[in-house]
Amino acid sequence: MTPKQSVPSSPKIRRMLYVCLAVGTVCVLIATWLLLATTPGAQAEERAFKEAAVCPSSRDDTGDDGGNDTGDDGGDCLRTVTAVIDRTEGTGGKSPHYWLYITENDGTYTRTRLSGTPREHPVANPGARVEVTYWRGQIRYVDFESARRYTKADVQGAYRMPLAFALGLGTYGVAFAASALMGSWISRRSPRAYSWQVTLTLTGGICLALVGAAAPWPTRDIGGALRLLGLGALVILAGCAVVAPILWRRGRGDDTIAMEPSVPTGEKRIDGVILGDVPYASGANSISFLIAAPGSLVTALAPTGLAHRKETPSTLTPVRLRPPYLTDPPGRPDFRGRAVVLECEDGGVPVLIVTRKKDMPVVLGALRKTPATEGPQHRPPSRP
Repeated sequence: MTPKQSVPSSPKIRRMLYVCLAVGTVCVLIATWLLLATTPGAQAEERAFKEAAVCPSSRDDTGDDGGNDTGDDGGDCLRTVTAVIDRTEGTGGKSPHYWLYITENDGTYTRTRLSGTPREHPVANPGARVEVTYWRGQIRYVDFESARRYTKADVQGAYRMPLAFALGLGTYGVAFAASALMGSWISRRSPRAYSWQVTLTLTGGICLALVGAAAPWPTRDIGGALRLLGLGALVILAGCAVVAPILWRRGRGDDTIAMEPSVPTGEKRIDGVILGDVPYASGANSISFLIAAPGSLVTALAPTGLAHRKETPSTLTPVRLRPPYLTDPPGRPDFRGRAVVLECEDGGVPVLIVTRKKDMPVVLGALRKTPATEGPQHRPPSRP
């Protein structure tokens, strides 16, 4: 049966709680700075670019968006000049782009960076004439003969990246801290190492963080992204409200795991440990293995099963199979959340066998008595 008593908070649980709260707080602080400082600044720059007027027809010294350093006029107006493509230079990476080298009418030689490749429409052929438009000292877009291409210095939509980080990181930080608080609260009421309440809280928070990270892209401003995030939060909360009663009913009562034994046909090495005050127990926090065979279970310190072999006696009796508990002794492996615990007894001494859930049927099969391990049995005398 599942223990019902309160489980006192251990130093390890408190330590984990403080770490999780610290991580969640840092995430929220970074998200707040991105949301209140970086994102509005980027959106204000986009608004200024869209509202910028055309400059009077004059030529000031100007720089580029990452190439030659030829000056910066710093003007808030859009200044367009005619230029000739000198050459292109492609760059690698997951997101291809290329440098467009141009010579302006007054002989100024500069470059700007465009997404894609020079062969994509519109084709950037050397010798072709183009018009480049400067804003605040950088080339923001290039007008080819048939189309306009915005450069990597384009400020339109630049607010979306910091906003995506802010909403995604902020909601994840809140979910991380909330799951830690939930885990601390549940640990005082249930010995289970993995509770459905913590899993549901963290899963819902991660889903909300994904919605927050994606919200800025289909929307047009910060308000639209926040509204989409709010709508996603309502949907996720509704889903959690539906799933929570189901998980609650499944988690009630006995947490014994039903599993059919699988008798091994020969020796099989599996990862696992035996914990308890018995001579064949694995060393605490040591790397050990279990060697399962028909009617035999051995602990060993080497994968070959030849080093420090300790065979379990026939008096070792399985009692029940359960999930890991917070009250399990030190040295219990986690196996990345896939561990299960077999409670056993050996002459009244409690013994725990821990391995992955997929390997436990072999352990149960190895502990099953066979005619060779049961010893001599009393047989009725034969009649003459």
